[in-house]
Amino acid sequence: MHRRPVVQEERFTRRLQTIGKRMAAKLKEIRRELERRRHASIVETREWLKTVVRGYFQYHALPDNQQRMRQFRGDVLRGWLRQLRRRSPRSHWTWERFLERLGNAIPAVEILHPWPRQRFAARHSR
Repeated sequence: MHRRPVVQEERFTRRLQTIGKRMAAKLKEIRRELERRRHASIVETREWLKTVVRGYFQYHALPDNQQRMRQFRGDVLRGWLRQLRRRSPRSHWTWERFLERLGNAIPAVEILHPWPRQRFAARHSR
């Protein structure tokens, strides 16, 4: 995660964002696997993509990281559409048709982790 200080309420907080290189590497890995699975059934590919994106989101779902997560999800969807179009020279997949039929198969962006200040504000009886 990339940490960038931001002034908030006269205090510094850290903005936690996915590092671009790390995200690009993961997307490249997914594209390679999508190429390998090009002629596999759509159901199998959908289930595999669901687990991959859900796992990525469970790790990176921090409050300041929504934009990067939306970008990641969009790139995964575009890569999958590209592979579906390459299955046949007479492919009829459009972006609208793809989103209507398969776009909701990939989990939506959801923040799962609290702000670090809340997460580390544990109270002990000591």
